[in-house]
Amino acid sequence: MSKSYRVGYAPGTYDLFHIGRLNILRHARAQCDYLVAGVVSDDMAERAKGREPMIPLVERLEIVRSIRYVDAAFVETVPDKLETRKQVRFDVLFKGDDWRDTPKGERLERDFATMGVDVVHFPYTVHTSSTQLRRAIDALDGTRSVHRRTADSSRNHLARKATRKSAAATARTV
Repeated sequence: MSKSYRVGYAPGTYDLFHIGRLNILRHARAQCDYLVAGVVSDDMAERAKGREPMIPLVERLEIVRSIRYVDAAFVETVPDKLETRKQVRFDVLFKGDDWRDTPKGERLERDFATMGVDVVHFPYTVHTSSTQLRRAIDALDGTRSVHRRTADSSRNHLARKATRKSAAATARTV
């Protein structure tokens, strides 16, 4: 952690926000002068993970924007981080070390190295993850009636649809 960066970028879905995510943002901010958190859009999250986030984009954006370590929040709408860099001029990308030594992570490091952008990995929080939280919620959800799930799904779908336009407008302010 000896190098100090000017602008850092910490992308994520930030769904079911937990201590691991906070740790990444805290460590990232300690290494740069200005930290931008990239909040993945609902559509991008669904394409990448096969499901929409549980928390709508506008709410995730507000949560992340309110964290003291974050100087700005950006709605990430394209899967290509190189394309994102054209919009957010960062000199370091922060990721959890669960990306280290994976084909996707190695490609990211290789591509950014040609641009002079470092990729810094922080320790993955083993005892808490969005995947674990989602599994617990899904297990609890299985105990609810079909009627309740259908009503919740419809309400969440309508809320997401109504807030997508608002999120797009908010993203333009960054």
